[in-house]
Amino acid sequence: MISQTGYPLFKPLPAEGATPETALARIWFNDQPLAVPTGRSVAAALLAAGVSRFRATPVSGSPRAPYCMMGACFECLVEIDGVPSRQSCMVEVKDGMRIRSQEGARDLPPVKADLPETVHGR
Repeated sequence: MISQTGYPLFKPLPAEGATPETALARIWFNDQPLAVPTGRSVAAALLAAGVSRFRATPVSGSPRAPYCMMGACFECLVEIDGVPSRQSCMVEVKDGMRIRSQEGARDLPPVKADLPETVHGR
């Protein structure tokens, strides 16, 4: 957020014990390398790097980005290291992460046809 004077209202603090060499994490977002500050969530790091579109809605394909930054709204869902539907605001950024925007609905695992008769109490 920028004040009326043109200066940021908030200044991120470096992670405890961070040195200039360890203050940045090298990550990839949609195969693009980024250097982002450590000690913050994936959502905060991506927003600071200028990413404004994290996912698309399953029905209309509308772009979405973090809204609440506390895990309540699910607007910040991304794929992190191959795991889909991760709330980026709830995951701390780590060096080497591979993050992808989440496009549309996620695939469900295949249904197993050979389930026993006792499924759901029958």
